[in-house]
Amino acid sequence: MLINSCCGEGDKKLGWTRKMLDRFSLFDLIIIAMMAALGIAVKPVVVPLAHIITGPLFIPSGAVAGGFYMMWMVLGFGLTGKRGTAVLIALVQALVVTGTGMVGSHGAMSLITYTVPGIMADLGLLLIGHRVCCNPCSFLAGMLANMGGTIMVNFVYFRLPLIPLVLALSAAALSGGLGGILAFQIRQQLLKYQTGSFPNPSV
Repeated sequence: MLINSCCGEGDKKLGWTRKMLDRFSLFDLIIIAMMAALGIAVKPVVVPLAHIITGPLFIPSGAVAGGFYMMWMVLGFGLTGKRGTAVLIALVQALVVTGTGMVGSHGAMSLITYTVPGIMADLGLLLIGHRVCCNPCSFLAGMLANMGGTIMVNFVYFRLPLIPLVLALSAAALSGGLGGILAFQIRQQLLKYQTGSFPNPSV
């Protein structure tokens, strides 16, 4: 009886996961994988450069650099137009970084610090009913993603005092928001050349 119960719960979880993934086409999954890879690839390049600015202010360099790698999450959502895209991109990044131990890894806690930004971006867009269809919602998605990441990294690693934390969150909000706008503008340019390939998120 206990075994059957456990198997039943496992089947339900697998069924829920399968149902969620069935919403995404092969093209969507390729976009998700590409955006996750680009986000990981950009991070080791921009973080050391941002540290030049953030070092004297005693705030995490990721707060400023975050806009450059959170933008791929927003862009991925814009290209698929489907809820859950940002979460999947963030989850793929978390699994890759945790599994490889590459730059930016926080050990097992990477599963949280990398996934929370995707949850924040998806949740913010869900609450306002937008799908990276305009500059304001793209700004919001990028801002929430970067602020979520900054909060989690601070909680896990930095433990900043109040004033540096406020500075870090302010920088994260601006950087993430600008990254979101950049992602929207890139999507608009891609639409001009691939009109039939990408969905219209405003529909």
